[in-house]
Amino acid sequence: MLFLPAWTCWQTAHDIDFEPYAQLGWQPARVVAEFTDRYTLWTSDGECTATLSGKLRFAALGRQDLPAVGDWVAYQASPGIGLIQAVLPRHSCFSRRMAGGPGLQIVAANMDTVLIVQGLDGDFNLRRLERTLLQASASGAAPVVLLNKSDQHPEPQACLVAAQAVAGATPVVLLSALQGVGFSQLQPWLVPGQTLVLLGSSGVGKSTIINVLCGAERMATQANRSDDSKGRHTTTHRQLLPLASGAWLMDTPGMRELHLWGDYEDGFDTPFADLEALALRCRYRDCSHAQEPGCALQAALADGELAPERWRSWQKLMREQAYAARQEDAELDRQARARWKKISQSARQQSRQKYR
Repeated sequence: MLFLPAWTCWQTAHDIDFEPYAQLGWQPARVVAEFTDRYTLWTSDGECTATLSGKLRFAALGRQDLPAVGDWVAYQASPGIGLIQAVLPRHSCFSRRMAGGPGLQIVAANMDTVLIVQGLDGDFNLRRLERTLLQASASGAAPVVLLNKSDQHPEPQACLVAAQAVAGATPVVLLSALQGVGFSQLQPWLVPGQTLVLLGSSGVGKSTIINVLCGAERMATQANRSDDSKGRHTTTHRQLLPLASGAWLMDTPGMRELHLWGDYEDGFDTPFADLEALALRCRYRDCSHAQEPGCALQAALADGELAPERWRSWQKLMREQAYAARQEDAELDRQARARWKKISQSARQQSRQKYR
């Protein structure tokens, strides 16, 4: 096995993935921070700075093919700034559709646990929690819900019960990062070799949570606006932080929007397990849950077993998921066409220069 410090979370499966690059004399490294055109990597020799090789940049069909924080890469050392030559296959990936346009944004890669943070000072939103649980469940990592700022809500236990009803089997933990309360419940996930990512809107207290888990003031914090409980961006880039327990914790900038991307069919089992179970009781297997006789979902709505807001949320996310899947195919086709157009243009230019 390749020798790397234990906290880098190197897995045995990566040995096979990295073998072709080892023969070229390149080194394995993990992306721990991402900036505009630079990456901070951890290697067996320590921290270094790298940029993308021209070959990797040119071969990428989209942003999803480039390194993201948490990725394992093949790194070529050189004086000054090194080169990232390849990205190893990801075992998990949290992604979203780019806000304001087509394209895929990789939020976190190769994480084991997704910590979904909501604040109880005005940020608590069950519909947004359903959406984030759907994304997290489709990422390949295990979700955990953190309800922070329990000291700022008059009935935190009521919020806990409401979140548990939506989360199903997903653990829900009540925290007060400011008071350091509830963190003992996170111990099952803070173990050596594990990577966790914090996701949530600005102002939910992610930086304060990180400071508690690190046991030091690693991240700057800011107070929320008093009029609407909205947060100010403290984290400006994604980064991985080593914890004393041997785990890695990834911080991400607050997300105001979370657009679905791709196929989330399996992910619906986590936030909507109750609706999926009801759908199995419908008379017809291809029931559209609209006006067909014997629809178990419509019957549950009629007798009050299913809350209307849950039903509307499920319908909305199902429609958005179907639209995202169609957009993904169209976007991948567009990217492939653009790439081959660029290759053809480059070949024609080289041919003209040759015969001048």
